Amino acid sequence: MIELTEEMREAIDNNRAQGAPVMFATAGKAGMPDVVFKGSAMVWDSEHLAYWERARGQTLRNLEENPQVCVFYRNAQTRVGWKFFGVAELHYEGDLRQKVMDRTIEAELAADPERKGVAVVIRVDRVLQAGKVLMERDS
Repeated sequence: MIELTEEMREAIDNNRAQGAPVMFATAGKAGMPDVVFKGSAMVWDSEHLAYWERARGQTLRNLEENPQVCVFYRNAQTRVGWKFFGVAELHYEGDLRQKVMDRTIEAELAADPERKGVAVVIRVDRVLQAGKVLMERDS
């Protein structure tokens, strides 16, 4: 069962302020991996992560071809970290896109003044901590 915790929410939602950026690993249909930092990462709800995809570059192209994603958070000072594996949904318009944009930190929105970003919501299927399965979605 997946139940993202308040500790995860606090850490991920404040990743930029803590100097602990969240990394996203994706791969397109050809399998070429890509890793990128996303300062707008947030815990969306108890089963989902989200972020504002303002760059609209390789990460978005990869997710359009292959929605599988690994999200990695690690804070070196607190020695806390998690790997989240899941499936991304892309929202180019609509209510959910607006809600993600509304929760996105101002520093990220300032880099997207025309608000051309895409809301990415990730259903978390598995969480690892220190290499061990912490939680997993029931099949």
